[in-house]
Amino acid sequence: MKKTFKYIAILLIIVITYFIITTYPKLDLISGFAAKSISSHYFIGDRPIKYTELEDNLASTMGMASSEILVSEKITKSNVFDLKERTAFYRDGVGSVLIPTGKKRINASLAKPKRNKISTNLAYPYGDLPQKDTIFQNIDYKKLHKVINNAFIDSVGIEKKTRSALVIYKGQIIEEQYINGFDEKSMMLGWSMTKSITSAVIGVMVKEKKVSLSQVNLFNEWSDDSRKNITLANLLNMNSGLEWEENYTKICDATKMLFLEENMTQSQLVKPLIAERNNSWNYSSGTTNLLSGFIRNQFSTHQDYLDYWYEKVIDKIGMHSMLIETDFDGNYIGSSYAWATTRDWAKFGLLYLYHGNWNGVQVLDPSWVDFTKKPSVGSAGVYGGHFWLNAGGKFPDVPKDMFSCNGFQGQRVWIIPSKDLVIVRTGLHEYPFFDINQFLSDIVSTIE
Repeated sequence: MKKTFKYIAILLIIVITYFIITTYPKLDLISGFAAKSISSHYFIGDRPIKYTELEDNLASTMGMASSEILVSEKITKSNVFDLKERTAFYRDGVGSVLIPTGKKRINASLAKPKRNKISTNLAYPYGDLPQKDTIFQNIDYKKLHKVINNAFIDSVGIEKKTRSALVIYKGQIIEEQYINGFDEKSMMLGWSMTKSITSAVIGVMVKEKKVSLSQVNLFNEWSDDSRKNITLANLLNMNSGLEWEENYTKICDATKMLFLEENMTQSQLVKPLIAERNNSWNYSSGTTNLLSGFIRNQFSTHQDYLDYWYEKVIDKIGMHSMLIETDFDGNYIGSSYAWATTRDWAKFGLLYLYHGNWNGVQVLDPSWVDFTKKPSVGSAGVYGGHFWLNAGGKFPDVPKDMFSCNGFQGQRVWIIPSKDLVIVRTGLHEYPFFDINQFLSDIVSTIE
């Protein structure tokens, strides 16, 4: 009996030790992710705790966290086995903010962006009125409807975890579907599609000659070393050579930035060069938030920085549903946290389809859109100026001129200029559960 207890004790020690080594360091991240996710989905996405826990918090470790919402105080608390608690606080206009350990609740009176939501007497996409449907003779509508149906549930009944799918041809919605519980007013988290929004903001700044793509000496912290030679274009192309690890299966630069940092614009600012500038491509959410910090540095006040994104891009093209969340220090999390309806995400795609023109107003220079679509050196044709590309033929059955905004779990805005198409899909899975090549090629095949 004593030997049995001894073996059990040894086994228990081993299990506890294994937990401490492998999991305990992650508790900050787990509870932080849970608090942030549930707060944002509740207050922005209008989704209850249980739904978010079951559907959006898919990672197995996220199930370790238990959460509660203090609605009147706009506080969300998440706890992992009573070992680590994190708190998120929601503020109108800037979303849910994770409170750093040891910090008091964020000041609710801090600045928030001014919005200019002007109603127009125009049909979608340029206004709020229903579109006047046009029947295109070259569209196989029956086949298209079947393709979109299959994006939700395939022929053998397998769910694809798609939440919305929208197809626009020649400026006209020709197919639109939503999963039960979602509709055209549902807010969708874009994840890394937000990166493309950040790029567009810089595009406007280039157009207004506030900054230039060839600009160097981007940060004072780089003035005394070789990082001073990094150009704005290098950052947009993700080929700056700066150190960064983006791996969401472990504790890494990206996860620490999103769930531990007070100021996310600083995470890559302090990183050294580890590769040759303009020759080595490395996808980095840290780079995008570094760009958010760069944008902020161009303005004399925090309010001007907050307003500019909406005034010059978001509200300019009628994306009035969009909300971009900030970090604890009030910086837009340009890498990851923009919310909008599916139809508003589609408007962003149309802006690029129309070479930066929005209903007669040139929001972006056509040259900026060209830069966006030009492959970054070192990316093998898959990435441009904070947009993903098909120039290298990654999707063999899709036109090579296709470019897109991509986000975690298969959030996509695809732009196919040669077919006059903008396609949006939001969901919870991508390949192999959702085959992008098949989906897009099937849509293209419905156009004669």
